[in-house]
Amino acid sequence: MDESRAVWRKSTRSGSSGSCVEVADNLPGVVGVRDSKDRAGAVLTFKPTSWSTFVGQVRRGLR
Repeated sequence: MDESRAVWRKSTRSGSSGSCVEVADNLPGVVGVRDSKDRAGAVLTFKPTSWSTFVGQVRRGLR
């Protein structure tokens, strides 16, 4: 993943505690996820279809 072109965003539902993740979904073929407190740390990458499935399940309250 070319992080130099990633546009990172936090959920609009993130609180002020700082315990958030940031997502970059603007790159073709990959979605990046990182800890907002450790922006220089590791980035998890997912296929867009896998990320979409995960987010959909979270929204529906499934595990």
